[in-house]
Amino acid sequence: MDYVDFSYKPKKTDLVCLFKYKTKKSRKEAAKNIALESSTGTWTDVKTKNTRAERIKARVFKIKGDYSWIAYPYDLFEASNIPQIFSSIAGNILGMKVVESIRLEDVKFSSKIVKRYQGPRYGIEGVRKKLGVGKRPILGTIVKPKLGLSSKEHAKVVYEALLGGCDIVKDDENLTNQSFNKFSNRLTLSLEAVEKAEEETGEKKAYLPNISAETELMLERMDEVKSMGGKYVMVDIITVGWAALQTVRKHSSLIIHAHRAMHAAMTRNENHGISMLVLAKAARLIGVDQIHIGTVFGKLEGKRSEVVRIKEGITGKTDGRNEMKMSWGKIKPVFPVSSGGVHPVLVPKLMKMLGKDIVIQAGGGIHGHPDGTVSGARAMRQAINAAMEGKDLRDYAKSHEELRKAIRKWSSVKW
Repeated sequence: MDYVDFSYKPKKTDLVCLFKYKTKKSRKEAAKNIALESSTGTWTDVKTKNTRAERIKARVFKIKGDYSWIAYPYDLFEASNIPQIFSSIAGNILGMKVVESIRLEDVKFSSKIVKRYQGPRYGIEGVRKKLGVGKRPILGTIVKPKLGLSSKEHAKVVYEALLGGCDIVKDDENLTNQSFNKFSNRLTLSLEAVEKAEEETGEKKAYLPNISAETELMLERMDEVKSMGGKYVMVDIITVGWAALQTVRKHSSLIIHAHRAMHAAMTRNENHGISMLVLAKAARLIGVDQIHIGTVFGKLEGKRSEVVRIKEGITGKTDGRNEMKMSWGKIKPVFPVSSGGVHPVLVPKLMKMLGKDIVIQAGGGIHGHPDGTVSGARAMRQAINAAMEGKDLRDYAKSHEELRKAIRKWSSVKW
């Protein structure tokens, strides 16, 4: 079979992948091997091939520099099965000797595939409505230290952050049900803290418990959150897996916050693995309501162009350029979450780069404030207000003590 056909024009129902790869062989030969291994072929001629295999094979339709575009017919996939799709387009091919390195840079899901998914239940508009937040960014924090606090100590941090001006407070990615901080007890006390903060501030607030675990246990924890009046659950989507995430979305009536812990094992190498854009698109299809995308300015890896591109991919009605342009149909946009080394001084930069439809998630940048968590949350909220009003941060700080102290502490931090 010839898997390279530069005259081929992808059908509307095809799934299209953009690969970046390095090889010591000819680029055409390597691209052919990528296409055959990820669709109907193998390393040698076999007697079992048939006309159907010829019809549904993948086709390399463009090669330019280090990049190849490959179209996959709809019938290659169980369209509602994200694990099967990834096993095809990012399975064996990442370990093939014919390429020195290979990275799945982008994916275009056809409208026929998109229609098989629910997408976010709430998305940006629904989350704003649930929290009663209009046009400004959502302000969130993570309970710190990551591990070591008791349930009671944890809930106290939740309360102080919400009292100071945060809209949401979430668990960190590695806190679930440890002996010193049991899930059920933490949930009860933290939701009580939410209720207390709502009464005292007159604002809607939320706590995001990390339900990540074996799938059935996640569903049990999700039901527990719902029964107690919680609005959110948080899931470590990479470590629990795509199948588990699909199950959670199927059964969830709550807002799903997607943490991307372990993504860098696949995304950090610019020449090998899978881009965060691809992972974020899959998460949007399945139906998370908000997902971490990076900050550019903070402690975590992520170039400006990449972070902006991810944001566009999970928020736009259409996505991609040229061969990768796709339509999301009725799939709602996902709230981008910017986190990792964020503090008040960075807020204007973040908002200028990513706009107002973002969740600004600051951990140390709130709890590390000289006057503690309440003041740290106030400083972050003040920084957002200044940016919303188009005012210089230092000028605004002259009449806001919490922000002034935050600037004094973090203005010299260089990432």
